[in-house]
Amino acid sequence: MRFGKRKLQILQAIIEDYVISGEPVGSRTIAKKYDLGVSPATIRNEMADLEDMGYLEQPHTSAGRIPSDKAYRLYVDHLMQVRTLTVKEAENIKSLYAIKTQHTEEIIGQTAKILSDITNYTSVVLKPQLSKVLIKRVQIMPIDGEFALLIVVTNSGIIRDTIIRFSEEVEPSYLERVSNMLTERFIDRSFVEVNTQIIPEIRDEIAMNRKIFNNVIDALTESFTNNEKKDVYLYGTGNIFNFPEYHDLDKAKTFLELMEETELIYDIISSSDEGGVTVTIGSENTHPDMRDSSIVTATYHIGDRVIGSIGLIGPTRMEYAKVFSIMDYMGKCLSHYLTQLLEG
Repeated sequence: MRFGKRKLQILQAIIEDYVISGEPVGSRTIAKKYDLGVSPATIRNEMADLEDMGYLEQPHTSAGRIPSDKAYRLYVDHLMQVRTLTVKEAENIKSLYAIKTQHTEEIIGQTAKILSDITNYTSVVLKPQLSKVLIKRVQIMPIDGEFALLIVVTNSGIIRDTIIRFSEEVEPSYLERVSNMLTERFIDRSFVEVNTQIIPEIRDEIAMNRKIFNNVIDALTESFTNNEKKDVYLYGTGNIFNFPEYHDLDKAKTFLELMEETELIYDIISSSDEGGVTVTIGSENTHPDMRDSSIVTATYHIGDRVIGSIGLIGPTRMEYAKVFSIMDYMGKCLSHYLTQLLEG
């Protein structure tokens, strides 16, 4: 780093004080509240240097300073001490998952509520992405002679169903054989693999009952192509009114309108899926209406396979150390719960 230990200590003190108070921080405040062993005048000089370096900003109406996005990035990457959850906090989160359900969507919805309730930020949880889940079973159930229900079950608990109409009556025994054959070929493969690799191979292999079989394959292809909905569970959007940064009604309105653009929110939260906890701070956000906010994301998985993301959205004046520990733990809890439920 380009500056010494004292500047880092002062910068860390300013960030942590501002996160708690929401008020611009002056040199006298730092001298009184933090035992740095230097005078207010020395702190003032160091703060002037930090402002010149782009780490502090001075609101026009205040003699104090506030951290810049650059300062928060330095803090998150080098200065922050991630707080370990206490045993009681961890147990409280675990207890919130004590819901008796076999439905993935209920678990994901509960996760969004828990995240928002314990952080007071806006939470976003993405449903498992079809491009990342694996197929476990294909079943074609006859409805009557010319209609059948195509069901695809995945390892995330997602079920995709489509009605197939045949031009002639089809024997249930034939549909059962087709179901078994498709399951054998598709099991433990992703929707993308099946759609781009296996279905073309199957079309080339099938000679008998091609017309009937093609109806099934066409329905599968349509299901895989059209059902990748960008569904999100959003909770706590009204929490922004708890922060002075959003007391400006125009800014609050812009934020609330942005939260209604679910496809955009989905793309923002899913853009970081390398695992672990990641944070995008203010101006680092590519969408201009998100540049007053920070976004913290983590992934969840079934077994070793990442299938979705969770996120928190709040002001850049965020309790990063607390949020990191909660997001890491919540990602692990959700992964464990889903893996136990769906893999036994």
